[in-house]
Amino acid sequence: LGWMIVHPFNTIAIRMNLASMRGDTYSVAAMMKKPNWLPGLYDGLSAGIWRQVFYATTRFGLFETFRDMLHQYRGKTDFASRVGVGAVTGGIAAYVSCPCEVAVVRLSNDSNLPAAERRNYKGVVDAMTRIAKEEGIGTFWRGSNPFVFRAMMVGVFQVATLDQFKQIYDEYLGLRYNTVPNVFCAAMTSGLIYSVATMPLEAAKNRMTSQKPDPKTGQLPYRGIVQTLSKVAADEGFFALYNGFLPYYLRCGGHTVSMFVLVQIIRDFYRSNMV
Repeated sequence: LGWMIVHPFNTIAIRMNLASMRGDTYSVAAMMKKPNWLPGLYDGLSAGIWRQVFYATTRFGLFETFRDMLHQYRGKTDFASRVGVGAVTGGIAAYVSCPCEVAVVRLSNDSNLPAAERRNYKGVVDAMTRIAKEEGIGTFWRGSNPFVFRAMMVGVFQVATLDQFKQIYDEYLGLRYNTVPNVFCAAMTSGLIYSVATMPLEAAKNRMTSQKPDPKTGQLPYRGIVQTLSKVAADEGFFALYNGFLPYYLRCGGHTVSMFVLVQIIRDFYRSNMV
């Protein structure tokens, strides 16, 4: 449910970010003048949902499991424990879900490419089947390094800092811990911090997963995190790594809010009616 709400922001963020790779700009106003622009914002939704099935469930399931195991070993759960566990479980979840992430990026951006450059995937199954046949299984993990590092940072900032911000808003603003307003404010703050921290890695991941070999040399232009970040900053300027930041933040903050608020509503309902 959370991903369905924010998927359009993800689509815009990807298109804005990848447009600069072609020396172009992406205009939301121009997009809204096109026919069927609204359904187009949901390009790649099925892949996005499958990504969440593997990524979110793995990340949060492992986070609570590893956190509790560490608590039994150390006898306490502090901020350092949350940071470490959040980073490890985020990285594991990203590696597991990387094939779906490749499909999300390509499906979301395909209609925005010039007609001659489009891959014209019919859906998530067609995309993943063709990628495996035409480019090899390894292509599914082409952008895995920035995706894993980004997810580790998300694990730190989103999962670990969320609890801290909930405590801060409870103590200093009077928003009672784990109520919907408390979770909303903490999630938006956590989302802003990790959006700023992870946007360059998101840009690197988008470029690495969507790139095609150079027609003359046969070489891929983006080969690793450091090389990609350095090349983009040198060729287009450092802030090219932040193209699409606003929709990226709306995606990150919105997803964090919708996900944790929905979880909190379900927990409150369960405690009120089932226990």
